[in-house]
Amino acid sequence: MARGERETLLAIQRALTDEQFQSLKFLLEERVPLAELLPASRPDLCRLLLQRFPGQALHITADLLRQIDRHDLLRQYQLPGAEDENLNWNGATNSFSKNEDTIGSSKNEDAVGSSKNGSTTVSSAPSRCDDANVVHRVVSSPLAFPGPPRRLTEKELMQIAQKLGKEWQEVGIICLGLERNRLDQIREDNPRHVVLQSFEMLREWRRRQKDDATAPRLRACLAAASLDPELLDLLQSFQKD
Repeated sequence: MARGERETLLAIQRALTDEQFQSLKFLLEERVPLAELLPASRPDLCRLLLQRFPGQALHITADLLRQIDRHDLLRQYQLPGAEDENLNWNGATNSFSKNEDTIGSSKNEDAVGSSKNGSTTVSSAPSRCDDANVVHRVVSSPLAFPGPPRRLTEKELMQIAQKLGKEWQEVGIICLGLERNRLDQIREDNPRHVVLQSFEMLREWRRRQKDDATAPRLRACLAAASLDPELLDLLQSFQKD
């Protein structure tokens, strides 16, 4: 096996937090025997990937990193598919810059007008309310949301779980209406793995909500709680998919 592949796998494992490392092992449970997977250290997991997926270890790792939202490691170590990640990243940056230029240009053109006699007049700049109305019209456009909200996927639930934190049980009881005894069972089934506990709680909520387990519904449930603003932003991004 190429030495570069072994070193890359180990460097990636060391770059993960403890919770992300446990999440990676959780996502591998259907591919690797639990008896080998659960006690595995970071070097052990690298060894398992190389043994179980000869020639595909980096591809598997790249897919797992996408699922736990560590796209930065894909780009940093140029894993399979990193070219697409770079294109998306650069495209988003360029698009943002162009939009900034366009907005700035539009505001300047609106601020300067010409009278009938050729003299230049300066009008008032658009107010923030005008900008808010423009944003509202764009978001409300039927083109922005071509269909009804879809059900959240397990990959998305995992990304949400990573941002819930240690107060996941309070969220489950107060925001999601789950029973305390069910949450205690989830905690016992996944000892010391806070992210997996949160993930299983969200899966329980999705099971009960069925087709109504959508990003807008979950965002509405969590909006009243004092959670990381990035979590609500993440749910907002799922609504746009």
